[in-house]
Amino acid sequence: MKYESAVGAYRRMGAERASTAEPAMRVTMLMQGALDRLAAAGGALAAGRRAEKARHIGRAVAIIDALGGSLDREAGGEIAENLAALYGYMLRRLLQANLHDDAAALAEVGTLLRQVKSGWDAATGAPSAGAAASAG
Repeated sequence: MKYESAVGAYRRMGAERASTAEPAMRVTMLMQGALDRLAAAGGALAAGRRAEKARHIGRAVAIIDALGGSLDREAGGEIAENLAALYGYMLRRLLQANLHDDAAALAEVGTLLRQVKSGWDAATGAPSAGAAASAG
């Protein structure tokens, strides 16, 4: 199987998995996807690959924007409002990271999102990335 075919199959499998996952698992998958894109953006930034960095940041922005857009502010009350504000802050920092090749801003967003994901995983009973890695 050629590399492109393998990548395409993997992407289709991931899309199928996401479409059949429970809503809480979808949020977990989105957060992990954003963290993966942030890590890739950091690697591209360190290697001087600006177009690749911008592409990965753009994908992370889209995911974080979707997370913020999916909040039910009425049902979620103050917690949802605080998360919306935090996601907005993350988006502004990613804009700065992209415009100014700011590795510290990328790292800050990664730290914030890992903290949110950790709380989400604890609240929903989802396995953390560390637990999944140690189980495998």
